[in-house]
Amino acid sequence: MGLVFTSPRLKPGLYSGILIQRALAQVNRTILLLNIKINAYDIQSIIPDYLNNTIITIYLPIQTKRFMKNVHHKNQIGLLPSMTHILVFTALIIFMMSSCKKDETLTPTQVNAGAQSQALTAKWGPPNITVHKGESIQAAVDKATSNAVIFIEPGTYKEAVVVDKPGIKLIGEISVNGNVIIKNPGSAKNGIKVSDNGDGFVLANVTVRDFDENGVSLENTDNYVISNVTALNNKQYGISVSHSANGIIEFCKAKGSSDTGIHIEESSSAEVISNLASGNVTGIEVSNSSDVEVKLNESYNNVAGILVSLLPGRDIKTSSNVHVLQNKIYNNNHVNFATDTTQLESNIPVGIGVLVLGTDQTVIENNTINNNDFSGVIVFTSLVLIQLADVDPGEYAGMEPNPDGVRIRNNSLKHNGKNPPVIPGIPLPGADLIYDGSGTGNCWSNNTFKTSYPSPLPSCN
Repeated sequence: MGLVFTSPRLKPGLYSGILIQRALAQVNRTILLLNIKINAYDIQSIIPDYLNNTIITIYLPIQTKRFMKNVHHKNQIGLLPSMTHILVFTALIIFMMSSCKKDETLTPTQVNAGAQSQALTAKWGPPNITVHKGESIQAAVDKATSNAVIFIEPGTYKEAVVVDKPGIKLIGEISVNGNVIIKNPGSAKNGIKVSDNGDGFVLANVTVRDFDENGVSLENTDNYVISNVTALNNKQYGISVSHSANGIIEFCKAKGSSDTGIHIEESSSAEVISNLASGNVTGIEVSNSSDVEVKLNESYNNVAGILVSLLPGRDIKTSSNVHVLQNKIYNNNHVNFATDTTQLESNIPVGIGVLVLGTDQTVIENNTINNNDFSGVIVFTSLVLIQLADVDPGEYAGMEPNPDGVRIRNNSLKHNGKNPPVIPGIPLPGADLIYDGSGTGNCWSNNTFKTSYPSPLPSCN
């Protein structure tokens, strides 16, 4: 018997590697051990063949939504909410088994497609247009009216897509035979580019790869959602959001970008949650932005894991209220492979977990930060870029470059600073925590660490 559990109220995303093992007691005390794998829209399980080859769809109770929000990365074990729900599931299984025995048997592919279509529709609405394999996504966008939902069948689409109308939702369908891949057709700069007419844009369940600049680029786009998107080997940014507000980037993967995997620039009110960034120069960056939460992400094997910065020469001259919490940041010791030696990214020292550069009211808390060769957390003035990256001092006009009100608290830091780089003119040791003494009101408290520079660091009251 194949079981497909769906919930129209689950947030989309890939909870890779999370296994739930739960015994369901039936009336006859038979125990069924389920190995349930959670993915973006459904929970699928195959249990013993002696229970017949039937298919059951069960809608999860609302309480499961709260449970799902609490599970995240691999190697976690979750339990269903309560024995009451387990008994409800059991009763439904028994009832539906008896009623399904006479039904025609469906293949797993048919079941998966049907359950997924229901879940996609429940989450994003029914499709106005479906792009079939071999057709053009851009043609569908051109044809669509505002607020259209466009489903995309699995396949490889060699094209670049421009969205210049509001409320467009591009939703990839997921199949056992493959997913939606948007691939550079030749020398296109951006995989998906959304203009300032594209407020309310949604992109979900696609891979965007090999573009000359950005995989996904949003500019002046408010109220956006980027969910379960994989950005691979895009030369500058994997996913880039600029001059935008009120958005979320969730359950995405970004790899192989010579600047930043996931980039929020000169924007406000954004959530970067439950993403994975690896093999980039910077994994996740928030620059010249305010009111941003970076939470439950995993950043590893980059040059630097997470960068929170106030950079000179930008339209927006301030950056404040960035909250970096509950992330796993480790092994960010990749050689710097940035291609443009005139830009900041080519001058980022190897081996940084988190770098706070000149921002105000930044909070770094409850993170696990391990095995970064230079430092776990560095707090510096952005004036360091004058020496580090040969920035013209005139570019700092109109901005206050020192970090103020930064709080570093309740983090676990281990084995950082074991192999610090040599930085000409900036002699620094390696350490779990490093501070250059700039700014006011910066403090550290309740962190687990062994080394800091200087020692002791200012303590929070």
